[in-house]
Amino acid sequence: MMDLSEFREEFPITNECTFLDHAATAPLPWRMREAMITFIEKRRFVRQTWEEYETLDQDLRQALARLINASPEEIALVQNTAEGINVAAHAIPFQPGDNVVFCDMEYPANVYPWMNLGRRGVEARIIPHREGGLALDDLEEYVDERTRVVAASSVEFLTGFRNDLKGIGEFCKARGIYFVVDAIQSLGVIPLDVRECHIDMLSCGGPKWLMGPCGLGFFYCRRELVEEMAPAYAGADCVVDALNFRDYNLTFLPTAKRFEPGTGNLVGKVGLLASVSLLLEVGIEEIHRRTLHLRDILIEDLQRRGYQIASCLRPEHRSAIVSFPARNVKADYEKLIANKVIVSLRENYIRVSPHGYNTEEEVLRVGEVLDEE
Repeated sequence: MMDLSEFREEFPITNECTFLDHAATAPLPWRMREAMITFIEKRRFVRQTWEEYETLDQDLRQALARLINASPEEIALVQNTAEGINVAAHAIPFQPGDNVVFCDMEYPANVYPWMNLGRRGVEARIIPHREGGLALDDLEEYVDERTRVVAASSVEFLTGFRNDLKGIGEFCKARGIYFVVDAIQSLGVIPLDVRECHIDMLSCGGPKWLMGPCGLGFFYCRRELVEEMAPAYAGADCVVDALNFRDYNLTFLPTAKRFEPGTGNLVGKVGLLASVSLLLEVGIEEIHRRTLHLRDILIEDLQRRGYQIASCLRPEHRSAIVSFPARNVKADYEKLIANKVIVSLRENYIRVSPHGYNTEEEVLRVGEVLDEE
């Protein structure tokens, strides 16, 4: 296990600013940068590079599978969260009259792919949020015999509400409903077990809490479902006997790689493997404990200064995201940025999102700067 102080050394940005914006786009760990540069340098020698990085895909799938308690055969490499959600939306065997249910706090990547199914006669049912997320009790009102999918984020991007994935998963399993999860706001900072939560499909991009490069993420599909899911796209890499180029045998692979039609982002794969390996070395449980500690310190300090917290305060719904309405939100956001405290402005809230390498002093900078004359 890596010590948190060693973890912090991976981020030279700490010498330049107070970075508390991992729910947006994270800074790149030093080792990830070095791994990508090394790959690009070696890429000059094409054949030698293929041989040296021959196991890259396999190694990355294994690391990602370990992150969510899956098997490598259940992992497909995609560009981003939205692509993975679209893979699910077009692979699930919908019929006209079916419906998909999600709450009104979802990020558009987990909304528009489902709304886009309207042209196939599939209804999108939007549940009003409760306390910033999807309440399990509300599903009963919106789900019926034609519900094929419940879609939910592991953590809601605006409020930081941590949805009850296990409860929702059990609800869906009991009714034969597909459970599809957008996990980009939790993976890398909160433990997640797809088996325990009965998740059928999951998508996650790399550049937030996984601290990976933009343009690379992954899609999980439960092994029992893979072969009944028809890919929307076909290409040279997603079929059996792929190297027999002119056999033209359109038989999709029996693994999640069936959703990868062609060559992926190689340098991105190198980078994502380096960042995920770093997080696993530190330990997701340890990162989770650390960020909840930082969250509690931040909330206590903001409340002491008279700020209201928009994020749900109940322990079971806590995440590493804290959102609050400032007194003059736009001016206060600009004040924080001017003082090199990097956070997000989302709607009428300032959103703070520390990772495991951040310190108590850094999260306390938010209140200190806001209250400065």
